[in-house]
Order: sequence, then C-alpha cells, then structure tokens
Amino acid sequence: MAWRRTRMSERAARRAPRHGRHGREGRSPVVRPPLPPLDTRVERFDIAVGAAAEFLRSAWTDLREVRFEVADMPAATDADGIPRWTILRDAKRIILYRLPIERLSHLHRNDELHRRMMIESAVFRAAAEYLDRDPWDLGPERFRFF
Repeated sequence: MAWRRTRMSERAARRAPRHGRHGREGRSPVVRPPLPPLDTRVERFDIAVGAAAEFLRSAWTDLREVRFEVADMPAATDADGIPRWTILRDAKRIILYRLPIERLSHLHRNDELHRRMMIESAVFRAAAEYLDRDPWDLGPERFRFF
C-alpha cells in the first residue's frame, strides 16, 4: 500500500467548504440574532397613552398624582352607550378603555398618525373631564387661540 502525502490544495478540494476542521458541519450559534421588537396595537396604544399622560402631568400640577390606566373594555355600558374612559376622582385614577377607543372612533384617514392622534385626543378629553375644563385648555399657551 503506497502512502503518499497530499498537498493542502488537494485536501481542501475533497472537503466541503462548510465543514469544520474535523470534517463535521459547522454548528449554529447558541445565541440567535435578536428578534425584531413586537409592534402590536396594544403596545402602540400603551405608548400613545403614556406619552400623552406624561405631557399632561408635566403641564398640569393637578394631574401629577393621577394614574392613567388602560383596560380593554368597561364592565358595563352607561346611559350614553359604551364609555371610552372612567374618571375616579377620589382614587385619582383615569381608566381608558382600549377597544372602544380604537374600534368605535371614526378616523379621517386610517393610518398610524391619525390612530395616534385619536388615542391622544381621548387622553386629553378624559383629563379635561377630570379637571372640569375644556380639552383645548390643556395644551400649552402657544397652541391656545383666543
């Protein structure tokens, strides 16, 4: 049996290019690449409510200790139909209902900007009801028209 030494180029040609140094296929990494962040309607709703609530808290001292909460649906309807929010002044809470706000509001244009504006307007109207003011009074001075 003749033994012959092969050159490096001959060995490389015989082996598949993906094999490791022991002839096995390479292993997958333990840590996969990160998944894209979840972008759901619920998360977008929560972010819009949180941003509007933080703006209102910074602008109005009466709202600094008020908790803005999000629930899916109200427990019951009232005389006006399905409420979009509930005001609990004694507990210093404003509860916004996601499903009635999203599904029963009519958008001028069905895109992300108008959906966010609709959510923020509900937050402003609920805060205005809590403060017994007009929603247009809650904006900063530069947005007020006299």
